Amino acid sequence: MPEWPALVMRAQEAAVAVGMSLTRAGGGPSCCLPAVGQFLAVLAAGCRGGLIGEAGTGVGFGTAWMVAAMPADCRLVTVELDETKAAAARQVFADEPRVEVVHGDAFEELARRAPFDLLFADGGLQPAEMMDLIRVGGRVVNDDVTPVNQLPSDSPYLTHDPKRDFFFDDPRLISTEVVLPDLRNSLLVGTRVCDVSGHR
Repeated sequence: MPEWPALVMRAQEAAVAVGMSLTRAGGGPSCCLPAVGQFLAVLAAGCRGGLIGEAGTGVGFGTAWMVAAMPADCRLVTVELDETKAAAARQVFADEPRVEVVHGDAFEELARRAPFDLLFADGGLQPAEMMDLIRVGGRVVNDDVTPVNQLPSDSPYLTHDPKRDFFFDDPRLISTEVVLPDLRNSLLVGTRVCDVSGHR
């Protein structure tokens, strides 16, 4: 396994310092899983001259994966509602002028800077709001999803999952679900293929 980028390691240390979980166990706020970070890095690496947005910075663990991979001419804006976590993230990226860490409401702050080439919707956004933030050709990623075959038989998400409904029912998106190597977690990723009028 390749070593994690130094920036990712710095973000991991910040997570430990503020008591933010590095796994989804426990149900509270947590960093994105490393496999999600690696997937984000793959997408960020292609954003040449682009703008990346993130809702739900935490302390910047997922952010760090993207920043470590994105081209030199790419910029990233990340928004965190919790002031303590936002302050920790600013420290992580203090030496990175391409990154703007904002404390505030995710949709309000990102809408001021949209449209984005890549949007990681990790928290603070409703599904319908995501579409307003990405350009045609842009991609949106949402994590913390449980694969259908891992859901209990009485789970309401078997018949109605707002996240999957958004990604797979909106005609402006071409989407897929990516199951992570642990087979217990997945993420949703979509590419916006047309505007409101249907023009590509």
